[in-house]
Amino acid sequence: MHGDRTTGVGLLALLYGVSGLLCAVGALWPMSPQSPVALLGVLAVVGLGTSAALWLRRTDLPDRAVHASLAWVSLLVGVLAWQSASPAGVVGLGPAMVAVGVFTGHFLPARTARAHVALLLVSATVGAVAAAPTDFASPWVTTLTTVVILSEAQLRISAQLRHAAGTDPLTGVANRRLWEAEAARSLSHAMRSGEPLTVAVLDLDHFKAVNDGDGHSAGDELLRALAAAWGRELRGADLLGRYGGDEFVLCLPGTDGDSTDELIARLRAAHPGSWSVGTATAGPGDTLADLLRRADRELYRHKRSRAG
Repeated sequence: MHGDRTTGVGLLALLYGVSGLLCAVGALWPMSPQSPVALLGVLAVVGLGTSAALWLRRTDLPDRAVHASLAWVSLLVGVLAWQSASPAGVVGLGPAMVAVGVFTGHFLPARTARAHVALLLVSATVGAVAAAPTDFASPWVTTLTTVVILSEAQLRISAQLRHAAGTDPLTGVANRRLWEAEAARSLSHAMRSGEPLTVAVLDLDHFKAVNDGDGHSAGDELLRALAAAWGRELRGADLLGRYGGDEFVLCLPGTDGDSTDELIARLRAAHPGSWSVGTATAGPGDTLADLLRRADRELYRHKRSRAG
């Protein structure tokens, strides 16, 4: 899931809870004699019970449970459409479908979100076609179109917001927050798989002199040029981030010390700017903070040796 996981699962619990309450209202005060009162009562219990379970597990619910919960909502929408007693009851499922679509667009990766929306539309449409009421084709097409448009809009807006929140505005590389989150995930994978992983800290030499002598615009241009030149030498799995000021960081999955030395040589050849680097390759039990600390110590040993 994207974003704050606890918030996402909490909203999913809220969606189940509101749906359960609406089903309870429909069971207690049926809109017509043909309303599926027994089914609404069962769905009220299921919705409220699932809401409580999701809320209690909101901090540690695994991804597969989130996907199962969303798929279950889609299937329940299909059942409600199938058992609706009137065209209004079928089309009235639209707001719930929009809520599911917007949720997936905000919290899930694009491909997964679209798969869930597709399941929702198919399940709801199958249920609507099998329902006793007829003469709702036109509003139903409008409902499906609305769900698709709003889901896709939310997906794109959320992607833009995440990109803006995780990108350094000057250089276009990952900012500190995004870099640390992604590097921590890569390190966890490396620890589980046994693959090597190296972290590098890169710090520009005499950057203050550039700012003082040529102006801050020259310093900004140097940062942009270096980030662009380095980016052209990196693999898709490598992550370059700006850690602050004139300091950059690299996360290099699947890369040991020797491979890192080869990469550093390519980075030096990519741009004439002067910079120092410290590296640290992950070992058993290392945290990201451990790697950054070791890389930082090595960086400043190099700076002191070059100054001497």
